[in-house]
Amino acid sequence: MEKITMNPSISRRQFGQRSMLAAAAVAGATWFDVPRLLAGTRAQALKKYGGFPMGLQSYSLRAFGVDGALEKTEALGLHWIEFFRAHYPTVPDPVKIAAMNAKLKKHDITISSHGVQSFTKDHAANRQMFEFAKMAGIKNISANPTPDSFDSLDKLVAEFDIRIAIHNHGPGALYDQPVDAWKAVAGHDRRIGFCADLGHYIRSGIDPVEVTYLLGDRLYGVHLKDFAEQKKKAEGVIIGKGHLDVEGVFRALKKIGFPADASLSLEYEENPNDPIAEIRECLDVAAAAAQKVAAE
Repeated sequence: MEKITMNPSISRRQFGQRSMLAAAAVAGATWFDVPRLLAGTRAQALKKYGGFPMGLQSYSLRAFGVDGALEKTEALGLHWIEFFRAHYPTVPDPVKIAAMNAKLKKHDITISSHGVQSFTKDHAANRQMFEFAKMAGIKNISANPTPDSFDSLDKLVAEFDIRIAIHNHGPGALYDQPVDAWKAVAGHDRRIGFCADLGHYIRSGIDPVEVTYLLGDRLYGVHLKDFAEQKKKAEGVIIGKGHLDVEGVFRALKKIGFPADASLSLEYEENPNDPIAEIRECLDVAAAAAQKVAAE
């Protein structure tokens, strides 16, 4: 296991929690194995979501700057965030990363993932993204890699011990079908896996519960999202009001042993200028479903 060094912008409590979670992840632990290691509001948040580290894809708050997004994420009672590029540019600059660490510490938020990133056969460009992720303490990168990028990615995930989670993007996209995603990772480092955007799978007519089981132990990220119809152009809705079986998804995540250092992010794309009420409603649905599954 890689030696963990103390970042001065992280409190001793946060450092201890991250160290324990890192150790648990190396041991193959799931989130159901580790919530008792945490204390305070994070433990309460895990309990609320049945043992899962519910976070938010910051694209849901794209109409707000990063400070506003972090403030709103904290107000929602969440401690994990998946950043998109506009909120956290992928520049391996120690000064800028230290400034972001200070913001995250202020709001008691941890980055669960970053993306969705593009990767090509340009190894130098790919490497810069990994250098940024390593400096920023990011374990998972949700990605849309070109087919000629995988030789480069094999080298980089091994060198940096950072996962690539391939995002499906919806109808007509490169990895829209689970079989195509599995073909893409076949023969490659196991740290190259999947980020399942469940809403996009709905738009493609694919059952989100079934695909969660299918992606199994290479599922490193989930975008929890729902749509009213199973077609390319569909309206986003509160989770559970469309085609998403929310309980079924949590049951599947529990069954496959969703990793302790993976990323679970609500992503609500509707009403970007004033989405908080709808996001809260989604989170309430998620909490009720996760608690029910945890008690089974």
